[in-house]
Amino acid sequence: MTAETRHSEILALLDRRGRVEVEDLSARFGVSLQTIRTDLRDLSAQAKLSRVHGGAVRVSAGASRAYADRRLLNASAKQAMAAQVAELIPENCSLSLNIGTSTEQVARALAAHQGLTVLSNNINIINLMMGGQAQDLIVAGGAIRQSDGAIVGEDASAFFARYKVDYAIIGASALDDDGAILDHDAREVAVSRAILANARQKILICDGSKFAHSAPVRICGAADLDMIITDRPVPAPFAKAAAAAGTRIYVTSKTESKPNV
Repeated sequence: MTAETRHSEILALLDRRGRVEVEDLSARFGVSLQTIRTDLRDLSAQAKLSRVHGGAVRVSAGASRAYADRRLLNASAKQAMAAQVAELIPENCSLSLNIGTSTEQVARALAAHQGLTVLSNNINIINLMMGGQAQDLIVAGGAIRQSDGAIVGEDASAFFARYKVDYAIIGASALDDDGAILDHDAREVAVSRAILANARQKILICDGSKFAHSAPVRICGAADLDMIITDRPVPAPFAKAAAAAGTRIYVTSKTESKPNV
């Protein structure tokens, strides 16, 4: 087996598992531990994985992907989830959307809704909804992060605290089996918390791949949400935490959606 073939298989394993171990890879490919360490070093140099003690994790488990790349990840699942959210949101209501590629899809799915008042700290969302049927589009004030169109910081958090909307719709970077909803940037998390704190109904849209990711900052727990929209059944401990709080979980597909709990 060539090094190129091993590299491809290592990356495929990371996509499925989120982590690989040097000893397991050595046994799988029938090569020395040093050969595997060299493979991981080479892949790390290409920014295709992150090395950890005894193995490696996928890059997205330790850091945020470039925003443009993240738009392409699980795109069909995000579209299906966004369509489900659009079914749950009535016309002539108010809602807040945070930064994220999943919430951008929600903005697209809501384009035909009439009479909406939409608040966001993401200029991409406001741009997507311009020219649609929304009644009012309101963007948080502050400095714009050019990499993804986000507006974060104290001013953005204070902006959402001035409103009380019908629905909060947020995305996240990672989900934990114990019910924690997580993200990488404490400034983004502060805004997401303000969005949740000032809404009557709280909705998370997040595809199931986020259970394989990690992030250090806690947004909230499953118990703090009214609905969770995802694309596959969630781990049993997460489902249990949601059920105990009465949080509904909707699992979507391209053709159907139904409550998981």
